[in-house]
Amino acid sequence: MKLYKTPDAIVIEAHERFFVLVDNDVDANWDRLVGRSNLVEYLESELDGLKPIGQLPQRLVAPIGQQEVWAAGVTYYRSRIARMEESHAAGGGSFYDRVYGAERPELFFKATPQRVVGPDQPVRILSDSRWNVPEPELTLVINPSGIIIGYTVGNDVSSRDIEGENPLYLPQAKIYDQCCALGPCILLRNGPLDRSTEIHLEIRRAGAAAFTGQTSLTQLKRSPESLVDYLFRERSFPNGCFLLTGTGIVPDEGFTLKAADEIRISIGGIGTLVNSVVCGSGATPRLS
Repeated sequence: MKLYKTPDAIVIEAHERFFVLVDNDVDANWDRLVGRSNLVEYLESELDGLKPIGQLPQRLVAPIGQQEVWAAGVTYYRSRIARMEESHAAGGGSFYDRVYGAERPELFFKATPQRVVGPDQPVRILSDSRWNVPEPELTLVINPSGIIIGYTVGNDVSSRDIEGENPLYLPQAKIYDQCCALGPCILLRNGPLDRSTEIHLEIRRAGAAAFTGQTSLTQLKRSPESLVDYLFRERSFPNGCFLLTGTGIVPDEGFTLKAADEIRISIGGIGTLVNSVVCGSGATPRLS
């Protein structure tokens, strides 16, 4: 079962059909849904009273309400190597090596809802950075009780040269307007995804593939449940939250995003998140 959000409705995909669940007060109803511990069972019970619609509405927005977005770092070996390389000159390489093997994971705040964009909306790269990359990540949807209720596709857009210059610059490299994309939907599940689930990244430039990469959840060093356990230690999330679980696909230093690039991130069973790239000042408000 999948859950989609449009500007004026919440749509369920179930049994190969689409149903409008809510067509008013979308944001408030979205937060109430995410707060449910028995969401799949609740939606199944609602389906009998809903009429199917012909197709999914074309305009989707980020599947988020008032939830905070957090992220985990250095959870894949490829990310460990990349972070060590980018921060070597600043003397910070050993930090990433140690956190990869440590019991406690790296967790950091990524975005408020207004800094998140959805499908077919532009993500932003920093104009004062020379090395900007997407970070395709499986993203957990967690209810206020700390239970994983679903999964979506996430893009943790980052400035690698700014973070690499000094690890203390991480908030500047990671948190800014349009720094995160989520979508196209939430895959609702009561259990974990299969470890063989693949993540694919394609960056297109002028109509051609400029970079491609792939990984799978077999390469994820930490379990989603352990990341959630640390995130919810002494932290409350009244509306639930999202947690990006880290990336295993990192372009080499010779590659950087450019304005007008198209980023396509696909995760098996969830779907494909597509975003264009903009650069420069001036925020684009999140559409909802």
